[in-house]
Amino acid sequence: MQHFGHLSAAVRKELFHREPGEFTADSPARTLAIALGATLYSPATRPRLAEDIIKQAGRGVVSMVLCLEDSIDDGEVAEAEENLVRQFAELADRHADAALPLLFIRVRTPEQIADLVRRFGKAVRLLSGFVLPKFTEERGVPFLEALIAAETTQIAEVLGGRRLYAMPVLESPELLHLETRAETLGGIARTIDKYRDRVLALRLGVTDFCSAYGLRRAPDMTAYDVQLVAGVIADVVNMLGRADGTGFTVTGPVWEYFKPHERMFKPQLRRSPFTGRAEALRTALIEHDMDGLLREIELDRANGLQGKTCIHPTHVAPVHALSVVSHEEFTDATDILGPERSGGGVLRSAYTNKMNEVKPHRAWAERILLRAEVFGVAREDISFVELLAAGLRTV
Repeated sequence: MQHFGHLSAAVRKELFHREPGEFTADSPARTLAIALGATLYSPATRPRLAEDIIKQAGRGVVSMVLCLEDSIDDGEVAEAEENLVRQFAELADRHADAALPLLFIRVRTPEQIADLVRRFGKAVRLLSGFVLPKFTEERGVPFLEALIAAETTQIAEVLGGRRLYAMPVLESPELLHLETRAETLGGIARTIDKYRDRVLALRLGVTDFCSAYGLRRAPDMTAYDVQLVAGVIADVVNMLGRADGTGFTVTGPVWEYFKPHERMFKPQLRRSPFTGRAEALRTALIEHDMDGLLREIELDRANGLQGKTCIHPTHVAPVHALSVVSHEEFTDATDILGPERSGGGVLRSAYTNKMNEVKPHRAWAERILLRAEVFGVAREDISFVELLAAGLRTV
């Protein structure tokens, strides 16, 4: 897999100072957690799910969650499980050589983990792990123990030594409510630290947070405009997302709005990502309610979150375009981490527009270079506009 790998080599050459690196399901967890990018959710009931997965991979999606929980009716669970078994078998049999995204299943109960792993048989090799809903210390441990127990000797042989990962979703009322938040966060921290080698990333269930108070953000507002939600995000990052080696990757919340019946660009705007681009693209984004999404992605990054949960394919390109490291960021990060700067100090940035203080900015610089490994570094004259336009050419 490679971000922007669905674009031609010529287009990538136009866009990148340093191209995104390749990775596989066997890559280190630290790499995969950042590489998740825009994680596209899909109900597990979709009858042509295998074809959908192949199609989305061709459009640049590198991680997907197939959902057995809130996205389907309670009465559809058994049917959805059967559908997953069929679709994984089809992927294994008919698309064995296809470049598939990292695939995760969002389950409802711990028992579903062992049951699905057993029913998948050899097709389980296509699975990267499970998404664990409404995660707390009390509810989370049974899920994680079930995940470990599901890897029998036979399954381990099929996986070839690769482990199945967990992605807990932080969305419980105990986490939202102020009187129980600190205790709940402490319990979550203890649990995920104990199972650190299994936890790939933490996901935020902002829709559930809003639901507890009958709230819903409008398309021109972000999760950070809803103060109840912003406070939880800040506390989660404060305790679980630290840059001192104890933290985990925390992913951005879902964006709910889309217009699937309309194209992102009018036909005349799709001819080239490099001509007539800036004002026309901005106009198209505003017309299609993407300005709120773009603001939220930027605020995700400013608040320490990586990637994003997505429920529509048109959200993937903006997330990935804004994940590419700018040439200015890359230059600052490499200057800060240069061997001659090991003792600290302050230097003027190569762009002569800011101060780079070596010791305080070191953790930031390390994160920038990790993101650069998987999303690449844009050329000096390439902005988000060109990256987004190129990414949307196949949507």
